[in-house]
This record gives sequence, structure tokens and C-alpha cells, in this order.
Amino acid sequence: MASSRTNLPSTDITLAHIAHGRSGDKGNHANIAILAYTPAGYDWLRRNLTAKVVENHFAPLHPSKVVRYEAANVLALNFVLYDVLAGGASRSLRADSQGKTLALALLQMPIEAGDNLAAMVRPALKEKR
Repeated sequence: MASSRTNLPSTDITLAHIAHGRSGDKGNHANIAILAYTPAGYDWLRRNLTAKVVENHFAPLHPSKVVRYEAANVLALNFVLYDVLAGGASRSLRADSQGKTLALALLQMPIEAGDNLAAMVRPALKEKR
């Protein structure tokens, strides 16, 4: 069954299983960086986490456009969501006028990871010696 917000199949995992993120603002625009834990996770992100998927996920904020940038050297995708902050920090009455929680909101998106999930999730932390 596909999620109406993302056009990706729903599963019992979220994007947070394969990546972490940071977000912020530049005026009325939000910036979201999604960083994969592994190279396999980054490959999944490049194939599946498109600007359109992110735009659909944040449709309630009415972005005028979403642009995706790739940063392969840090296994990351960076998204700029234009015109989603209701004027920005000094003008908006929104609780999150600077977009600081948008990465967390995106990381909660359900995903279909497929058969390669074990190679995509965060490696187990090594035990202390």
C-alpha cells in the first residue's frame, strides 16, 4: 500500500533507520540535510528520496519548489524547500519558524527498504574494551 504523502510503499520502518538529519533556515526557505549511515543507505537515498517525494511529504507547508543536492563525500542529500516558513523567523507566527524540526519530520517518513536493509542500517556500536 502506498502512502499518499510520499508515493512510497509503507512498511514498519522509517527513514530514521537508515539515516540521520539536520535542518534549519535561510529566510523563508528551509534546508534539510539527510545523511545515510552506510554507503548502501546512500545508494537507496539517491534512488528513492527524490525532490518530488520530499515535496509530497511536506505538501501541507506548500513549498513553491524543492531542490535536491547530492554530497556523496558525506553520504548526504541536501534539500532546499522554498517558501515553507511563512515569512521566516522574524515574520512567522509558526511554532517552528526556523525549520529546525523539519529533518525529524522527514526522518519519520515510512519507507520500503527492500532486501538490502541489513547493509543500510546504522552499524552496531562496538563494545567498549
